[in-house]
Amino acid sequence: MSDWNTRTKLVHGGTRRSQYNEVSEAIFLTQGFVYDSAEQAEARFIETGPDEFIYARYGNPTVAMFEERIAALEGAEDAFATASGMAAVNGALTSMLKAGDHVVSAKALFGSCLYILEEILTRFGVEVTFVDGTDLDEWRAAVRDDTKAVFFESMSNPTLEVIDVAEVAKIAHAVGAKVIVDNVFSTPVFSRAIEQGADAVVYSATKHIDGQGRCLGGVILGTQEFIRKTVEPYMKHTGGSMSPFNAWVLLKGLETIDLRVRAQAASALAIAEALEGDDALERVIYPGLKRHAQNALVQTQLGGKGGTVLSLDLKGGQKAAFKFLNALQIAVISNNLGDAKSIATHPATTTHQRLPDDQKVELGITQGLVRFSVGLEDTDDLIADIRQAVAASQA
Repeated sequence: MSDWNTRTKLVHGGTRRSQYNEVSEAIFLTQGFVYDSAEQAEARFIETGPDEFIYARYGNPTVAMFEERIAALEGAEDAFATASGMAAVNGALTSMLKAGDHVVSAKALFGSCLYILEEILTRFGVEVTFVDGTDLDEWRAAVRDDTKAVFFESMSNPTLEVIDVAEVAKIAHAVGAKVIVDNVFSTPVFSRAIEQGADAVVYSATKHIDGQGRCLGGVILGTQEFIRKTVEPYMKHTGGSMSPFNAWVLLKGLETIDLRVRAQAASALAIAEALEGDDALERVIYPGLKRHAQNALVQTQLGGKGGTVLSLDLKGGQKAAFKFLNALQIAVISNNLGDAKSIATHPATTTHQRLPDDQKVELGITQGLVRFSVGLEDTDDLIADIRQAVAASQA
């Protein structure tokens, strides 16, 4: 399988057929497994083989197929599937940290990620230092000899800053710290974070991996030692594992993710270029635009692809943003992203509403900011819909 190209891996990677030789992957909806003898049960609890399972919270054949397939796509040695993207973020961090440890994190994060770092980890004695993720000097100044991990979104939510994975990894590895990257916005199609130095990558599989708004899921990817010796013991005892049915849905999503994400990114660029310079907009944020502050990094780190999401900052603040959202005829108002349907949301009052106003200002989350996740609809239809909604926002 290592010699296969990406789309082949996404269709066939990790497949485990039962005695019936089914074409589509089987769903093993079982919470437990039967042993042939007491001796076999004892042996399996000591060490499980690749096709040996104990309990669904520890592992399941359908879940294992998903883990192997996404690991092949990402170029990781191993993976552990989780109940949601936030279970993956929490599991990757909490499994390796203890009281007295130090973490450095980018401050531009999804609201729930900030909650884990600001509220949960600090509650249990972990010290967290926040930096401007795009400023390498701030990373250098913040990392210490006792830093255990650094954490950041490779492309931030919702202001779409792009962080230099390779350079931050060099800074972290110089003091022996692990690099944990939330890679949702960069997508597993465009990112090569592990190749660029990340020790662990997390995804909300709810987003592009499913891609059709059907279920929750997450995944932590990394070395076999990190996944099986650090992550797995924590996850299997705390219960954040993925359900077999969701794993099956996500396997079906992986079959088409390359086609979907490339089409969505092409539409996102076309929309951003069409809207750039509109008098009703304070700014159009899209990493694929040449004037984006990290566009040069996008060329080297993401193969020139700016992702599937853009953000629009409408003149007139929240009132204009709400008028824009309510005028959309194709895109739906929701807080997911990476879906086949275009989705728009107002971060200041939804995904990042718990942040104090001064923190929102610092992060660039203005009252006029709308995050727009580009779907699979016709690009021209989306441009026309957005333009009429922009016009309505100023009426």
